[in-house]
Amino acid sequence: MRVVYFSADQDAAAWIPGLQAALPNADVSLWEPGAPAADYAVVWKPPQQLLDEQTQLKALFNTGAGVDALLKLKLPVSVPVIRLDDAGMSVQMAEYVCHAVIRHFREFDAYEADTRGGKWSFRKPRSRIDFPVGVLGLGVLGERVARAVAQFDFPVNGWSQSAKTIAGVRCFHGADKLDTFLAATRIVVCLLPLTPDTENLLNAQRLARLRPGGYVINVARGAHVVDADLLAALDSGQLAGATLDVFRVEPLPKGHPYWTHPKVIVTPHTSARTLRSESIAQIARKIAALECGEPIAGVVDVARGY
Repeated sequence: MRVVYFSADQDAAAWIPGLQAALPNADVSLWEPGAPAADYAVVWKPPQQLLDEQTQLKALFNTGAGVDALLKLKLPVSVPVIRLDDAGMSVQMAEYVCHAVIRHFREFDAYEADTRGGKWSFRKPRSRIDFPVGVLGLGVLGERVARAVAQFDFPVNGWSQSAKTIAGVRCFHGADKLDTFLAATRIVVCLLPLTPDTENLLNAQRLARLRPGGYVINVARGAHVVDADLLAALDSGQLAGATLDVFRVEPLPKGHPYWTHPKVIVTPHTSARTLRSESIAQIARKIAALECGEPIAGVVDVARGY
């Protein structure tokens, strides 16, 4: 069995030995143009040439939860695309979102500003009932985030394309319920896959549906948010703030308004990083299952985009 690896960002010198150790009976190598035909490809943002040359693949593994970059390529029709189910990302995402929600709710940014100025201040405690949190996207990561936020006694709403049932979460589904979901939400967390239907989803019209003093947390993809509309809503006071981990162009360009906006917290796409050892173990298990003809989780519906 032959496995090829390629990544535009990750360290091949670490991934290839790890994959080889997890797949001792396989020949694992870095993909280069003209490489011999492989049975499996493990990739992150590969070039079209890899897919064009590797015509005997049994499966294509994406080393991340989001497959939007991969789906921009011309994919082999009969080759399944398989994403990571979790691999340690969901707990990281839950940590990040809970931190962002609590930081905003408890006004820790204002306290920090006061203490930097040597001011001992007090703010009236807020009521959680006034800060319902809405999670857009209830996949593996979204469900974990919704459950985690609910543990802090915030009202939690969730929206997904198809119906979901999650204990402690008021679930909405379908395009016709999106506005209802937003109107019931004050802090919105975007965890949607990026598809043609979700691109620019958080525009002026939808941001205006949030409860007054709304707050945006985006940990999915930058293209979900219309930047100009978000900035306008922040400047007008319609929104209280935003925590943004993802952007249309990354790294975020110097001079972008998000860097210096007083109501925006920027982090460098670090809400949930791919954990190499967990990811390699998951990919190896799935390859073993495929070799035995067994079903696996994480197969992408290419038509839907996730």
